[in-house]
Amino acid sequence: MPEGFSAGDTAWLLVSAALVLLMVPGLALFYGGMVRIKSALNMLMMSFACLAVVTVVWVVAGYSLAFGTDTGGLIGSLEHAGMAGIGPKDLTGSVPTMAFAGFQLMFAIITAALLSGAIADRAKFGSWIAFVAIWVLVVYVPIAHWVFGGGWIASHLRILDLAGGTVVEVNSGASALALALVLGPRLGFRTEAMRPHSLPLVILGAGLLWFGWFGFNAGSALTTGGVASTAFFNTQVAGAAAVGGWLIVERWRDGHPTTLGAASGAVAGLVAITPSCGSVNPLGALAIGVVAGVACCYAVGLKYKMGYDDSLDVVGVHGVGGLIGTVLIGVLATATVTGGDDGLIFGGGLDLLGRQSLAVLVVAVYAFAVTWLVAKAIDRTVGFRVAPEHERGGLDLVIHAESAYEQHATAGRVSHLA
Repeated sequence: MPEGFSAGDTAWLLVSAALVLLMVPGLALFYGGMVRIKSALNMLMMSFACLAVVTVVWVVAGYSLAFGTDTGGLIGSLEHAGMAGIGPKDLTGSVPTMAFAGFQLMFAIITAALLSGAIADRAKFGSWIAFVAIWVLVVYVPIAHWVFGGGWIASHLRILDLAGGTVVEVNSGASALALALVLGPRLGFRTEAMRPHSLPLVILGAGLLWFGWFGFNAGSALTTGGVASTAFFNTQVAGAAAVGGWLIVERWRDGHPTTLGAASGAVAGLVAITPSCGSVNPLGALAIGVVAGVACCYAVGLKYKMGYDDSLDVVGVHGVGGLIGTVLIGVLATATVTGGDDGLIFGGGLDLLGRQSLAVLVVAVYAFAVTWLVAKAIDRTVGFRVAPEHERGGLDLVIHAESAYEQHATAGRVSHLA
């Protein structure tokens, strides 16, 4: 192998990539349990389809545009389109470039899958597939280049974001809001109960997401050692703290701590620590987790007050959680962990806080605006939303001619109408 290659780093990165891949079925179960029984399979399929669609897009052009030679700080080149020019001996850091490309592919897949939760119960499956392919190229890839690929946010703002608070979380939250606004609310939103059909699936999905998140965060160090170890530990701490924060709010506000709240709180904490896991100490991770659990618990209720139907709370959990985790780096980062930058409370002043905040703002505005344009174009051409009668009957039978549970299959097989 070439000079600089590390077998240990490579093994850890490949394991981490597999852990991130496991998050996709974990997300499918998490989301699938949260929807009503009549559209459970469709929700699973929306996540699962991202595995196929995003992989093809990534190979054809996505990886090259995200990590190819920088062009003006905005996008990479097409020098590696089709993964051309990358051989077994090419390294990114101490690992084979192909291993790095595979790890980053998993990030793109899970980010696209997150968006499905904003439009549960009402999207055409074919339109969703087209949207994912376009969205990855025009929204995810440019932002990934800006932050991970040597683009302007990395080179000029020099933000701290180890595992994707901007690229994955703020991006998905802003994009989810745009999608929800384009498709409009579900029939019966704010007037009918739309309770999760299977809380056991929700808890199982959250557990798989938590497990996979260790690869997501600690794997982003791209090497074994201190950074990966700190990220691993902080991930556990923040997830646990956020469960407590969310449940305390529920108990105080509603009188009951719920299983849905525990699962949602865990995800909120894991989201918030994603950018900051390599910048804060464990007490900082504890604080970020508690703040995320409390803030996201309140944030998920905004959709009822403001009238946008983010079905499964992508905006309230991922958007708000990602914002909290990325911005609080500017407050809680410590040079003991970062090796350089200090946050506000450690004497670092407002500089890092300002850079983190500006990155969040730019990514959110770009993701929202471009996602809205893409979704609107699909809606105006082939249509994005299913017919009202199909939405009322449930998407499983209408789109997939299947049902999640046999006792529900009373209508027989239905042709593909959506």
